[in-house]
Amino acid sequence: MLNQPEPVTASLPTAGLIRRLAALLYDAFLVLAIWITLGFAAQLIAGAGTNQVIDGRVETDPLFGLLLFALMCASAAAFYVWFWTRGGQTLGMVAWRIRAQSRDGNLMTVRQALLRFLCAWPAFFLFGLGYLWLYFDPEGDAAHDRLSRTRVVLLPRRQR
Repeated sequence: MLNQPEPVTASLPTAGLIRRLAALLYDAFLVLAIWITLGFAAQLIAGAGTNQVIDGRVETDPLFGLLLFALMCASAAAFYVWFWTRGGQTLGMVAWRIRAQSRDGNLMTVRQALLRFLCAWPAFFLFGLGYLWLYFDPEGDAAHDRLSRTRVVLLPRRQR
């Protein structure tokens, strides 16, 4: 079991955009591996009848595609919520020495983590405007940090 991080919010600087995006890239590889495994398992369970080749293109049954999309969204949410509420760090965040936490320095609640996850998608896919907000925010928070009442802090070298 991971230990509760020390609430030292005031003394830790806010993480910058490059570190956040680098950690996100690391985590994308892990989430992609989860999605590949889920897709493989779902295809084994559902069988080959859910796909057919039409005019040289693979067509997937729409219901199966919707189910697979729901599994992908749920697994990505579970991945981030699990790590953020357990230790505040995903593997990518550990590598880049950053931690997501509540504003008081403690671990996020499940509600905060879910809200953060849901708000981070549009923050990223709307041309990154939600992430670029950290350059205009007085405390250096991204839009989804503000909305979920969380912070991403840079940890000192001695602490990971």
